[in-house]
Amino acid sequence: MGTLTQKTIRIGNVTVGLLGLDIALVELSGKDISEDEAVNYLYEQVSKKNYIPKQAVEPYKEALLREYRRYHKLDSSEEQGISIRVLGRPCVVCNKLKLTLIDILQEKNVAADIEDIQDLDEIWRYGVIKTPALIINGEVKSAGIQPPRVQLEKWIEEAIKD
Repeated sequence: MGTLTQKTIRIGNVTVGLLGLDIALVELSGKDISEDEAVNYLYEQVSKKNYIPKQAVEPYKEALLREYRRYHKLDSSEEQGISIRVLGRPCVVCNKLKLTLIDILQEKNVAADIEDIQDLDEIWRYGVIKTPALIINGEVKSAGIQPPRVQLEKWIEEAIKD
């Protein structure tokens, strides 16, 4: 299935990148299983590719349940958060953009799905020519620049209100 992508999720008060979570979520699509079975399957798949400390098993399973519900649109009561995509090959500017976004989200205690997109074909599908590019809730906010922190905060606040 190509290279594994890292999906960033919130576990307790920490944002963690997990390899293989996207693939495991897709594999569960269309299967008629209980949430407990789904969480156990996700945990099993994710723990094969990521280190999970023994004392963090339950918080990981809670986070995986949230992701399962969000992915399958099963939880309408919980705030869905926002979707953020950082497009660009690994570089200092792209990394700084992602770290700044994570800091802002943690300060504001906002749930968000943050994904690094590094594949050039996928970047071009967004219509982006220059990187780093920032997409929030499907809307291209910037391309080719590192937006100032104040602007990033404004875009996140707007996304929360939507």
